[in-house]
Amino acid sequence: MYKRKLYLFGLLSTFILIIALASAAVTAHLTRANLEQSQLAQSLLSEHQELSSTSYRLFKQLTDELIFGKGANQANVRNKQEKIDQSITRIKKFELAQREALGLDATQGSVEDTDELEALIAYIVSEFRDIAQLNDSTPLHEQERLHTLLESTIDNQFREAINAAVVRQGKVVSRINASIDTLNTSIVWFTIILGAITCPFILLGCYWLFNALYHPLTVIRTGTDAIASGNYHYRLPETLDDEFTDLVKALNSMIARLAEHEDKASAYRKQLEYDVETRTRALQEVNNKLTQLDAKRRQFMADVSHELRTPLTIIRGEAQVTLRQKSAANEIYQETLHTILEQSVKLSKLVDDLLLLARAEMHEFTLDVAEYSLKSLVNEQIALWQKIVKPRVISLKWNIDSVDKSQTVIIDKDRIIQALTILIENASKYSTEHAPITLAVDENDHWVNIHVIDISEGISSSDLEHIFERFVRLKRKGDGMGLGLSIAKAIAEAHGGKLMATSTLGKGSTFTLSIKKANNNKPLAAFEETTFSEVPNNERQP
Repeated sequence: MYKRKLYLFGLLSTFILIIALASAAVTAHLTRANLEQSQLAQSLLSEHQELSSTSYRLFKQLTDELIFGKGANQANVRNKQEKIDQSITRIKKFELAQREALGLDATQGSVEDTDELEALIAYIVSEFRDIAQLNDSTPLHEQERLHTLLESTIDNQFREAINAAVVRQGKVVSRINASIDTLNTSIVWFTIILGAITCPFILLGCYWLFNALYHPLTVIRTGTDAIASGNYHYRLPETLDDEFTDLVKALNSMIARLAEHEDKASAYRKQLEYDVETRTRALQEVNNKLTQLDAKRRQFMADVSHELRTPLTIIRGEAQVTLRQKSAANEIYQETLHTILEQSVKLSKLVDDLLLLARAEMHEFTLDVAEYSLKSLVNEQIALWQKIVKPRVISLKWNIDSVDKSQTVIIDKDRIIQALTILIENASKYSTEHAPITLAVDENDHWVNIHVIDISEGISSSDLEHIFERFVRLKRKGDGMGLGLSIAKAIAEAHGGKLMATSTLGKGSTFTLSIKKANNNKPLAAFEETTFSEVPNNERQP
């Protein structure tokens, strides 16, 4: 199996790599240890040199004290003694670390010699102190004790002790450097030998694996070329390694099924052509709808322009006529101002309606909410509209249990009244003359529903689909701009509710305003507060 060949080659390569990595790790460790010991020995050399220099300066200052008196250089003497103590402490610390790393044999006498050196320095300083305290009147160059101290003790014993320590550390450094050179030489030869052994093996292994892979690939390529040329009777040999044999069997099976798939592909192409044609027709229908929607938008813009222009024309005309009169009576001015005010109010209402819808679309419509009794609110609207549409009858059907007759809702009262005004006014405008209007109130688990029911010619199902759209104006009677239902729907949705419509041709229509109950009511607060007309120009369409 080709997999076994790969595994075998991989295992041997991994073994060689592990040997190389282990050797590199050991070499790095030994090299680092030798470098650390070399650095430690160099530090000891520096410390001994520093100790020698400081000691000689101390001895000179003590000699000056003998020559010039006890008060000379006392501060410097104390400073040099402190430096000598610190230097000896560091030397002992380094020598102990060196002995721990290299062993007793390699550092024989180093720690003991340092103790002797410390004692020798202390003896020399003590001798200087004793000589100074004798107050001998004999000239200094004739004092035998001082001569012995300077010539024998300092120049011979102290210098030899320092030189011995320096020589000893120099030997340690030389031995460590020799060890590093030996290690580097061993690394070079080990690398050469390892490369000489492994390189031929790796080259032969790669050549072996390449041949084991190239032959099956050549066989498979020959078969695929035959298949590509349309020769579905060609069969690949199944005598290769197991991995390639499985592939060859799959290819042979594929060849046997290609003819069958070719027939199916032809049928699929025909089906695809049919699907493309169907999708094209659907896209054309969508495009037609978009074209119609754009036409409705254009018509809406034309209507808006006309509605805005009419009051402006009246305002301008009234003002011009009045200004042409040189001495108009107060009644004329009053009439003119009244006309201008009336048209300004009408224009303001139209602009407010458009602004409300625009802000609702941009989610900038907030509500000033409070908790209100639903029944009181509905009764107030019925009483108000009963006076307006008299002698038409407006009735109420309260379908809420007696326990919940005081059902409350959290709403913006003015906005909900505006929405109900739109629905009741539409019902009055489009229902049969003198036909009653019914307000039915019911509830379910989370919603309170207010139904405005009229008896009218109804709305067709095709028109009902577009009744809340902003750019759609149904061809029905009425002098409004068709913004009422769009505004009512925006108010309902701002409260987290909904506005729906159902209608039956020849019987009438029902508009349902659904509001969440007080314990579930969470009006949306993502819109800015805006001002719009309480009774907008509207008709049965958005």
